[in-house]
Amino acid sequence: MNLNFFNKRILAFILISFSTVVFAGLAPDELVRKTSDDVISAIKNDKDIQGGNKEKIFKIAEEKILPNFDFEKISRLVLGKAWRSATEEQKTNFKSEFRALLLRTYSVALSKYKDQGIDIKPMRMQPTDEIVTVKTEIVQTGAQPIKVDYALAKDGDSWLVFDIVIEGVSLVTNYRSQFASEIKAGGMNSLNEKLAEKNKSNKD
Repeated sequence: MNLNFFNKRILAFILISFSTVVFAGLAPDELVRKTSDDVISAIKNDKDIQGGNKEKIFKIAEEKILPNFDFEKISRLVLGKAWRSATEEQKTNFKSEFRALLLRTYSVALSKYKDQGIDIKPMRMQPTDEIVTVKTEIVQTGAQPIKVDYALAKDGDSWLVFDIVIEGVSLVTNYRSQFASEIKAGGMNSLNEKLAEKNKSNKD
C-alpha cells in the first residue's frame, strides 16, 4: 500500500498550513493569509528547526497544523461506505493512525522549508456558504508555481480543512482509492494494522 501521496508535494501544503490560533469571524481566504505567516515565521525564527531538531519539528506540526483539520469529516470521506459499516473501535483506530501518518509526513516536510512564498487568489463566497474553496499558488524561485486548493467547512464561527487539492490531486480521493483496495483485500482491521506498521516504521 503506497502511502506517500504527499512526499513530493507536501511542502507546498506546509507553507500555508493553519496555526492553532483561531481567528473567529475571518473569511477563509483571510484566515489562510494571516495564519500562513504565523507558520512560516515560526520556522524561520527557530534555528533548531532549521537545523533539523526532530522534537521541535514534530511539535510545530502537532500544534500548528493538524488542529485545523476536521479529522472526523476527512475520515468519513476517505473511507466512504466502509465508514458506515465499521465498528466504533475500528473508526477510532483509523482516525488515530491516519492522523499519525499525516503528522509524521508533515514533520518531514517542515524540515525542508526553503523560503517558498504564497499567493492567495481572490475568492467569491456568499454569507450563507458553509463550504468554500480557497485557491492558492506556492511561489518557488526558479520553478513553476504549485497550485494548492483548500476545501473548508464552517464550524461555528471558524473554518476547518477537510480536503486539499495539489495540482489537481485530492488528498481525500487519493487515499480513498488506496484504502478501498486494502479494505477489499483484508478488511478494516487489516487497513488499521498496515497504517500502524507504517507509523511504527517512521518512529524507528
